[in-house]
Amino acid sequence: MEVLPEVESELEEADLQEGEDAEEGGGEDEGLRELRELEETLARVQIAPSADLLLERKAEADCSKWPVSYRENSAQEKLLLAMADNFHRQYAHLYPDRKPLLLCPVNECGVQKFVSTTLRPTLLPYPELYHWQGCTSFVSDFLSLEALDPPVDPPNKLRSPTWALRTQRGTCFEFSTLLCSLLLGAGYNAYCVSGYAVKEMCLLNQSRQVCPLLKPQIKEESVNQKQEVRKYSVKPSRDLCSSFEQRLEEKRQEDSRSALLSKQQEAQRLQEEHERPPPDPLLGLRVHCWVLVLSGNREVPENFFIDPLAGHSYPTTSEKFLGVESIWNHQNYWVNMQDCRFGCTEMTFDLGNPVKWEYLLCGSTNQSILLNPDMKNQNQQEDEEEEEEETEEPKVFEMPPSWVSKIYISQEDMESRCPGGTKLVQYRKATVEKFAPYLLKDGLVTRLTSYNDLDCTQPNTVKEWYNHRRDHLEERELKKATNTTTERFRPGRSFALKCHTYVTLVPETERQMDFYSYARVDGLVSRVETPSEMTETFADRPDFLYYRHVVYSKRVLSFGPAEIPEKVQRPIKKVVERFHRDRSKAASEDVAERVFLLSEDQIQVTYHREEDRIIPAWRNFIKPRDSKNTFTPQMVSTFQVDPLKKPSKNLFLYETLMALMAEEENVVIRIRDSEKEVRAILDARQQEESSIELQISIYNTARNEKARCHRDALERLAKEELLRKDEKELDVLAPFLAQLGDPESLTRQQAQQLRADCLAELKQRLIDRANLLQARIEKLLQSQDWTSRPLRT
Repeated sequence: MEVLPEVESELEEADLQEGEDAEEGGGEDEGLRELRELEETLARVQIAPSADLLLERKAEADCSKWPVSYRENSAQEKLLLAMADNFHRQYAHLYPDRKPLLLCPVNECGVQKFVSTTLRPTLLPYPELYHWQGCTSFVSDFLSLEALDPPVDPPNKLRSPTWALRTQRGTCFEFSTLLCSLLLGAGYNAYCVSGYAVKEMCLLNQSRQVCPLLKPQIKEESVNQKQEVRKYSVKPSRDLCSSFEQRLEEKRQEDSRSALLSKQQEAQRLQEEHERPPPDPLLGLRVHCWVLVLSGNREVPENFFIDPLAGHSYPTTSEKFLGVESIWNHQNYWVNMQDCRFGCTEMTFDLGNPVKWEYLLCGSTNQSILLNPDMKNQNQQEDEEEEEEETEEPKVFEMPPSWVSKIYISQEDMESRCPGGTKLVQYRKATVEKFAPYLLKDGLVTRLTSYNDLDCTQPNTVKEWYNHRRDHLEERELKKATNTTTERFRPGRSFALKCHTYVTLVPETERQMDFYSYARVDGLVSRVETPSEMTETFADRPDFLYYRHVVYSKRVLSFGPAEIPEKVQRPIKKVVERFHRDRSKAASEDVAERVFLLSEDQIQVTYHREEDRIIPAWRNFIKPRDSKNTFTPQMVSTFQVDPLKKPSKNLFLYETLMALMAEEENVVIRIRDSEKEVRAILDARQQEESSIELQISIYNTARNEKARCHRDALERLAKEELLRKDEKELDVLAPFLAQLGDPESLTRQQAQQLRADCLAELKQRLIDRANLLQARIEKLLQSQDWTSRPLRT
C-alpha cells in the first residue's frame, strides 16, 4: 500500500522535528504519534478494485489460453515491427510537431502487434452482414463504448476483434477494427481512419441529433415526366384571366412566403442558439477512429465515412470530422500529408499519390519504395546519384497474415445484438430502446418515445415495433395528446386486418380499420366507425361497389331501463351506396348511387351521367306501407335526361322497386354482419392482449419445446435401437428366435423347442471343436521333426 504524498511529507517533517527534539533532549511529540497511527491504519486499508480492473486482471490471467499468435510474434511480424519502428523514428524526426502515430500497440496479451495485422477480413454466413448497413448496425448495437483516457492521445493497447466480441466492449479503435474486418470480408474497400472528431461523436453523445426513426422517408417520384404531345389534338381553351392580376397575386404570395420564411429562420436561429452546447476546450484535439469506404467495390458510387459508434454514414466532407492522421487496411499503412486546417472538406483519398499520402510498404497497390529497416536516421544528405548507384533494387515485403483467430459470431449473439439484450439511445427530444427477440414476453424489439421538450420529460408519442407475435402485430403507436392508438399487422391475420386506429376497444366508438382487400372476398379496404355512423370502402368488386355509408339513429329502449343497451342493435336511419361505372350497361341504366332512407321508407337511385350530359337521371321510390306491396304510379318520381325517351312502364317500375326492397334487406344483413365482425375483432384483440403468445419456428430447437422434445425422443429411440442391436449380436438365442419370426412372447411348446434346439446346437459346436483339436494333435504327432525339437527351458 503506497503512502499518500501529503502524509509522506508530514512524516518527513515529523522525523526532522524529532531529530531536533532529540538533540535538544526533548520528548516525543504527540502529533508524531498520531501520524504514525494514521500510517499504520492506511497500511491496513484495502481498496476493492473496480469491475473493469477485475476484467483486465482476469484477461491477463487467461493469456495462456489464447492461441500462440496472440502471445508471440513470428519472424515476419518481428521484421515488420522493426520497419514500423524505423518509419516512426523518421516520422518523428521530420514532423516533431505532429502527434505520434498508432503503429504497434500491444494486444490483450501485452504483445506488440502492427495495426494492419489486427484486421481479419471475415465473411460470416448471415445475410444481414453482406451489406455495410447490416455490419454497421450490428457493431454499433453489439459493443459498448469505452472512452479513451486521455481523450487527446491514441491508445497504447488495441485488442483483437475476437476479444471485443467476447467482452462486448471496446474503444472506438476496436469498434473500427471489428467493423473494417467485416466490411473487408464482405468485399468493400474499407480502411480504419485515425484522426480527430467533435466531442459528441467521440463520446457517442447523440442527444442533439434527430432520431433516424423520426426522419421522413423520401419517396422517389418522377418529377420531370414528359407528357406525350400529339400532333393532332384539340387546342385548350384560351385563358381569359388577367396576366397583370396573376403577377400581382404571385408577388403577394411570394412576399408572404418570404416573410413567413424569415420568421421561421429567425425562430430556428434562436432555438439553435438556445440549444447550442458550451464550447469544447479540446476541440480539434480529441482522438477518434472511424471507417473509410472507398468507391469502386460492391458498386459504391462515392467515398463515405462510417462512424462505428453510432452506426451512421457521413460524406467525406462532413464537418464532424476535424482531421486525419493515418489510415490502414489489412495490406498497408498510409500517413496523411495533407493540410487538415479546415477539416476533411478539402481532402482527397487518392492513396496512390505519394505527395498526399506517405505509405509504409510497397506492393501491387502502391507505387512506393520500401523503407530499409536497417537504415538509420541520417542527418547528413549525400548526393542522389551516388545513392542510386550504391542502392540495390529493394525486395517487396508483403504484409504478414493476421494474428487474429477467425471471427465467429454465434446465432445467439446475432439475435441478442445488444449487451444484455437491451440498449437505450438518447436523441434530441426522443429515446430509442432496443430489445433482443424473445427477451420480452410481448415480443417488443424497439420502442421509440418522442417528447415535447429537450429534457425528455413530456412524452408526446410512443411507437413500438414487435416481432414473432402470433397475432401478427408489427407496430403500435400511441399519441398521448389524444390517447389514440394505431396498430399495424402483417398479412395472415384473421379478417385480413391491416391497421386499427382506436381510442378504446369498446364497441360503437370512434375507430378506423384498414384491411388487405386482396385477401377478402368482399374486397373491403377500410371501415371508419363513429357512435352514429359507419363508412366502408371497397375495391375490385364484381358489382362495382366502392362506398357504403351508414347513418344510425339513437337507440330506443323498449323494455325499460333494465335492458342492456349493448345487446340492442342500433337502428339504421340511412344507407348510401356508390358504384363505379359498368361499361357493359348504358349510363342511364347503370346505378351510380342509391340511398336507402329506412326511417322514411324511401329509396333514391341516381344513375351515371352520360358523356354528353351535364346532369344524371334519377328515380325516387316510396315503399308501400301495406303487406300486399300495393303499387301506384304516385309512389315513383322519375327524371329522364333525354326528353325524347319514352317513360318506363309501371310494371318495370314495380319490378325495380321490388328488387330495390330485396336489395335493401340484403344491405341491412351485410351491415349487421359488419357490426358482428367489428365485435369479433375487438373481442379477439382483447383476448390476444390478455394472453400474448409468440411464434417459434420449428427449426429453432433452442426455444421450440415441442421440437426439442421430438428431437430428444428420436435420439432416445436411436440409442435404444443401437443397444438392442448390440444385445442381439451377443444374444445366443437370437438366431433361433429369428427362425420363429422374433415373437414378442413364446408358448410353452415353443420355449421347449427353443431350449432343445439351443442345447443341440451347443452340443454340436462342442463336438466340432473336439474334432478340430483331435485333428490338429494327430497332424502334429505325424510330423517328422516332433521328436528332434529341443525342449524349452
